[in-house]
Amino acid sequence: MNPVPRALRRALLLAAAACALPTLAHAAEADAADASSRTVESVIVTAPSSIANLADVPNTTSTVTAADLARTTSVITPEDALRYVPNVLIRQRHIGDTQSPITSRTSGVGASARTLLFVDGILISALIGNNNTSASPKWGLITPDAVARVDVLNGPFAAAFAGNSIGSVVTFVTRMPSAFEGHVEAQAAVQSFAKYGDDASYWTGRVAADLGDARGPFAFRLSYNHLDSRSQPLTYVTATVPTAASAAGLPVTGAFSDANRIGVPIMVLGSSGIEHQLQDNASGRLTYDLTPAVTLAYTFGLFANDDHASVNSYLRDAAGAPVYSGALNIAGHAYNIAPAAFSGGVYHLDELQLAQGLSLSSHTQGVFDYDLTATAFEYLKSHQRTPTTALPGGFAGGAGSDAELDGTGWHTLDANGKWRPSAAHTITFGAHQDSFKLDNPRFALADWQGGSPGATLARNAGRTRTQALWAQDVWSLAPALKLTLGGRFERWRAYDGVNFSATPALNVGQPALSHDAFSPKAVLAWSPSEAWTFKVSVGVANRFPTVGELYQAITTGQILSVPNPNLRPERAVSSELSAERRWSKASLRVSIFDERIRDALLSQTAPLGAFTASFVQNIDRTRATGIELVGDRKDLWVHGLELSGWVTYLDTEIVKDAAFPAAVGKRLPQLPRWRGAVVATYAATPKLDLTLAARYSDRAFATIDNSDHNANTYQGFGADFVADARASYRVTERLTADLAVTNLNDRKYVLFHPFPQRTVVADLKWAW
Repeated sequence: MNPVPRALRRALLLAAAACALPTLAHAAEADAADASSRTVESVIVTAPSSIANLADVPNTTSTVTAADLARTTSVITPEDALRYVPNVLIRQRHIGDTQSPITSRTSGVGASARTLLFVDGILISALIGNNNTSASPKWGLITPDAVARVDVLNGPFAAAFAGNSIGSVVTFVTRMPSAFEGHVEAQAAVQSFAKYGDDASYWTGRVAADLGDARGPFAFRLSYNHLDSRSQPLTYVTATVPTAASAAGLPVTGAFSDANRIGVPIMVLGSSGIEHQLQDNASGRLTYDLTPAVTLAYTFGLFANDDHASVNSYLRDAAGAPVYSGALNIAGHAYNIAPAAFSGGVYHLDELQLAQGLSLSSHTQGVFDYDLTATAFEYLKSHQRTPTTALPGGFAGGAGSDAELDGTGWHTLDANGKWRPSAAHTITFGAHQDSFKLDNPRFALADWQGGSPGATLARNAGRTRTQALWAQDVWSLAPALKLTLGGRFERWRAYDGVNFSATPALNVGQPALSHDAFSPKAVLAWSPSEAWTFKVSVGVANRFPTVGELYQAITTGQILSVPNPNLRPERAVSSELSAERRWSKASLRVSIFDERIRDALLSQTAPLGAFTASFVQNIDRTRATGIELVGDRKDLWVHGLELSGWVTYLDTEIVKDAAFPAAVGKRLPQLPRWRGAVVATYAATPKLDLTLAARYSDRAFATIDNSDHNANTYQGFGADFVADARASYRVTERLTADLAVTNLNDRKYVLFHPFPQRTVVADLKWAW
């Protein structure tokens, strides 16, 4: 084993433990607390909606506040708020990326449907699929400067959340003013990127404004955000090196020799998906107190994205002109490069999305409170135009296609109550309904840049609906002992499934499906003193297939088919044992967790008729077991120095897989064994905060049979150790200037895609 990663792992473990070691001197003081005041601590997640407003959340929770972010993190997009949260990775390929899925302790970037994300109760998880592209969360609907706090709840231990909480639940809470306030902000970032034939600087600019006020019973916040982002190459055009030499084809130069993720020699012909995005986000929240104890709230977010992507061919002919396709000869080998190899990386994506939420809630803190919430997310417009005409001609126009998502979206309804029959009991309960619609046609275009849609080339569509009843009782058995029991009954249905293709021919109406499931939960918490809390948690989660998983069309040779429109729900049994120690200026938590999933929904290669293909299937049984250490310490060694950190070891296994026996005993994809982060922040003066942070992750496998042993190449999942630095200076009471460097050590790594290299970020904010 390479000794460098091993040393880094040990360093992260020691750094996280060091957060707690200096606090041991305070233990006696904390343990001397009056026994009569010993109670089980509750995690309080405050949010103006029923989805996140749980007074007794049984899950282990990580929280980041706006004040934390102001001191430690350069936030350009809302994903940045989660940069150092334990076991959370956002696969943000570049600033403003709209394909940024989130991971949890036990699920990788290809399992987006195993995490629920909410903004003020509005669901921004795109549960129309379970992938890292179209099913990525809709981050663009959050204005970064409006975020007041973010809570990450680990595991499916709260009955209020659907089975998609197998991994975690993430709730963003936005800020509401108590008086007139506003701010303007300007940011600039530049990334220096060099790999293969690309060596350039990629610039990003952002401007934002925020305005709010509270007058009597009425309060509002309005936010605007504009982002102009240019990305490094996101993909590469490659070709496998033939075994036999040949003199055939047009001689070209410029290709780079490498190996793919399974070690096969390849030639890298050029880079692709080099995006330039213009994004605008308008969002806001309005609240009105009908009475001192009843509030009506309306929340909205409108997101527009204009994305143009291009390519860079490394290939040159004898005259020095770029070459994109055809019969070519590279270093004595013959290649036939299809026009789509490069033209598929040229596209124009035009999106307009709207999210809305309306809630009526009471907050008497008496015997009974309620919350009624309705939300909607709509793709008002989503067109991705791509040329089919060979380049360079396709740059100017020509035939192409238009993939649309207009009309796709989801709606949710929740009616929740909280009953406090006695001091020993808090009973929460509710009814829920959600509906998801996918409508994804692709049309022929005579002119891909501006032509009207022509004949329908393909269409995948369908709907799902889930109805649920849930209840949860938080019962104080004794002053130091608390038991949380809950259960969730869900009725799920999939219907209106359609798959159409003109070539190869396919026109199938899929059968309707339905399932009922019950998910019990139990958490026992014991606090023998104010300083200690021990928890034992067990929960079942039933995650139903998404529309995209059910009604996917797979091309195998010249045949188009849907491999399995009858997928079964995946059923997870999760457990966790945690111990937390708190001091006046520090805390330390250790958690041992385990997840067993039956009928896990993962993409794998299997026979499909006379061919083999990769598609979503039910894997009989999987397992993920790990240990997590999280700690923080304030005023470490000197006043004003704060150190926080976490480290996780994870062991995973595919226990049974009848469809693909070669995967049995292998690790689950996209999940490294070791992960961790350390953040040190020093208040050097009352005006100056300095932060140095480091993040580490082991290599992971991309395939379920772990055949991709060459991780540090395009489409691999390589190890990464990334350092960040930041300085924040309060010039005046109203003016703040920040300067940050992410990937300070300029680590060149890939998580399937090449990730950003060293990036410098400057920020100027004026508040009043």
